[in-house]
Amino acid sequence: MSGLARALLQAGRLSAQQADTLSRQAAAEKNPFIDVLLQSGHIESRALAAFCSETFGYPILDFSAFNINSLPDKLIDSKLMVSQRVIALSKRGNKVSVAISDPTNTQALDQIKFQTELTVEPIIVDHKVLVQLIEKQGQSAEQSLSDLTGDDLDIDFATTEMAVPDDAGTVDIDDAPVVRFLQKILIDAINLGASDLHFEPFEKFYRIRFRVDGVLREVAQPPLAIKEKLASRIKVISKLDISEKRVPQDGRMKLVMSKTRSIDFRVSTLPTLFGEKIVMRILDATQAQMGIESLGYDADQKETLMNAIQRPYGMVLVTGPTGSGKTVSLYTCLNILNQPGINIATAEDPVEINLPGVNQVNVNDRAGLTFPVALKAFLRQDPDIIMVGEIRDLETADIAIKAAQTGHMVFSTLHTNDAPATLTRLMNMGVAPFNIASSVILITAQRLARRLCTCKQTTVIPDEALLEAGFKEEDLDGTWLPYKPVGCERCSGSGYKGRVGIYQIMPISENIERIILAHGTALEIEAQASLDGVRTLRQSGLMKVKQGLTSLEEVLGCTNE
Repeated sequence: MSGLARALLQAGRLSAQQADTLSRQAAAEKNPFIDVLLQSGHIESRALAAFCSETFGYPILDFSAFNINSLPDKLIDSKLMVSQRVIALSKRGNKVSVAISDPTNTQALDQIKFQTELTVEPIIVDHKVLVQLIEKQGQSAEQSLSDLTGDDLDIDFATTEMAVPDDAGTVDIDDAPVVRFLQKILIDAINLGASDLHFEPFEKFYRIRFRVDGVLREVAQPPLAIKEKLASRIKVISKLDISEKRVPQDGRMKLVMSKTRSIDFRVSTLPTLFGEKIVMRILDATQAQMGIESLGYDADQKETLMNAIQRPYGMVLVTGPTGSGKTVSLYTCLNILNQPGINIATAEDPVEINLPGVNQVNVNDRAGLTFPVALKAFLRQDPDIIMVGEIRDLETADIAIKAAQTGHMVFSTLHTNDAPATLTRLMNMGVAPFNIASSVILITAQRLARRLCTCKQTTVIPDEALLEAGFKEEDLDGTWLPYKPVGCERCSGSGYKGRVGIYQIMPISENIERIILAHGTALEIEAQASLDGVRTLRQSGLMKVKQGLTSLEEVLGCTNE
């Protein structure tokens, strides 16, 4: 008979026969006595909590008056938390307060003391509330996955699954709970507007993070035991070799949401110390079809860009760091130009967004299909417009520039900090200045800043701080106020929802051409661009602050001056 059964018997709350019957039932079903007791209806959970507090002299806590978000994270192992029905409430010095519903469960208290090396202070709570909270905080491997139902997931993986090799081990890639869990994670990522998913194995835990509006946030810590099954499942539907775990692999998969919408994922695996880390980039083709108005170009910038891409030949370059939206900008331009009378060809590594009507080629270095090889082939395919995923070397740059000089419109990307630095980067690659001056017609540099949610509020920032950020005296005329993030349910408390582009649009004027031909520096090009009326990234960002689209902190964080 358990200690709780004896205490209830001695207090006259249970008869000897009831205590004995319930104890035998608990032993036969291998369930805790407290569960069987409450199911029998002999005592309510609230009354039991009050009895335990009074009998054993421990304080009692009403969870309805407790801030659940303040619970310490990872202080107690999740398996111990689930198996022993305990939750850490707070830690002060060398003491940890622990919520428990059965104070006679000394085994749980001893295990917590051993694991945390802290003095344990039990606090009595309502058993039903404790169980519900444990289910939210962290579940066991079987429960957390098998409880997921796939009834509301009307999706399908549009891939031909490769045959599983004989030496793939005992990993069950078709384990139904794992399949449903993966589907739920993907749906959650799409609904949150995430751009990337990170599946990361570590020595003692496994976590999943989403990049939402440019910021990584942890969304789940599934049991460590499922990392192999989850990795194998992702690799199979991405047409990767599941038996190869020693080298990185790249693949892609398609998630069919409905008859009219499907989402592509670019998948990358990386062997780490404790398993394979997998990063999935969400490639939503609808982004490229939203129109140039949704990208955040100012009216004059949009007009300059549209004039450049409508020209019959020349080169337009888009620059910026990884994740700055270069691909979406390029595809938006291609979507505008994608007409039945125009032949468009793209070479990418890999193709990110499927655009009907555009001939897209996946670069494959192993097979010998490099950017230069693809570009040479394009020139024999009667193209009007060519898009090169990225100019990485002199040979690619050379062929792209020659294509621009011989009557083709060429789009490409480069990794530089701003538009003026792009021209000097091409010179440093070895491209002759006269070739640059005669082919490049426009360069756009860009960043993505988080857009303020509708819960934003005006704030007062000292004029000195605004002037230091880059505003001019005439801007501080008192007709506007900057906004600050607040946080609501719509933006999950961050104060930001979505992102807006910040752009530097630099057409190559005759004066800039002269500087290029004279082997000028980026500083000289930047000074001339400023005289030509080109705004820097910081100046464009400050306009977004003035318009109330983003905060000053966000612009300062993503631009340099």
